Amino acid sequence: MGHIKTTPIERVRNISKEDFIKNYYKPQKPVLIEGLTENWAAFQKWNLDYIQQHAGDQIVPLYNNEPTKGKQNSAEPATEMKMADYIELIKTKPTDLRIFFYDLKVKLPELLKDFEYPDVGLKFFKRLPVLFFGGEGSKVLPHYDMDLADLVHFHFQGTKSVTLFSPKQTKYLYKIPFAVHNLESIDLDNPDFEKYPALQYLEGLHATMKHGDALYMPSGYWHYIKYLDGGFSMTLRAFPRHLGRFGNMLYNVFFMRHFENVMRKSFGQKWIDYKEGRTFTKTNTRISKLKKS
Repeated sequence: MGHIKTTPIERVRNISKEDFIKNYYKPQKPVLIEGLTENWAAFQKWNLDYIQQHAGDQIVPLYNNEPTKGKQNSAEPATEMKMADYIELIKTKPTDLRIFFYDLKVKLPELLKDFEYPDVGLKFFKRLPVLFFGGEGSKVLPHYDMDLADLVHFHFQGTKSVTLFSPKQTKYLYKIPFAVHNLESIDLDNPDFEKYPALQYLEGLHATMKHGDALYMPSGYWHYIKYLDGGFSMTLRAFPRHLGRFGNMLYNVFFMRHFENVMRKSFGQKWIDYKEGRTFTKTNTRISKLKKS
């Protein structure tokens, strides 16, 4: 067992719009921005108790780290419970249960007044501010976002570990066909370089996020997230700037996702096993050729 190579994500404080566009947005380079949320009401108010007070009675779908199997839809929740009970759980003990893509505009519109869309030069898609919650020890499978948006990710309460991989690293990540994630048997914290030799070539960028931190994740960047304590984050999305990416986004959202779910319903586990086998063989063959050259 070894370690994945990573370097720290650059950190800045209170960056100007011009600097952000020139140094990070145009070159599509991640950056962690400190101080961006300090004038928000959310910076003072947002914690697990605050969410519990405002949304305690809501029933929320919860996701875990188990791979979806057989004829399951590719994004099926593991269970559901009242928000108040879930928050009590993540305040008190480790759990792999997470809330995924909690739509603030629909579920908790009164919280919209607590933050502003930062003026950094991104064209934000204001219809979809979303929250994500996790307990200590919960992990989010390495993936990139299907809509290929530029993302700004804000963390609240506790700390979380974020490792990013640029789209150029995809060839080392054992990406599954017709999906936006990699082989679910891979553990990036304890990589098995014998079984998955391509991981030795993988190079990531890492940051530990604390309350109020903002992380810019450029379009198509993979992210692997671990909650080090119970907490939650908000993601704001901006449209991809390249026309080619916009085309890829339409393909992902309107064709790929539906094709994948049709194939799962038709062939179940056979389809999943076929794709995983193909990924494993294809990536390892390419790596052995790389070693020989």
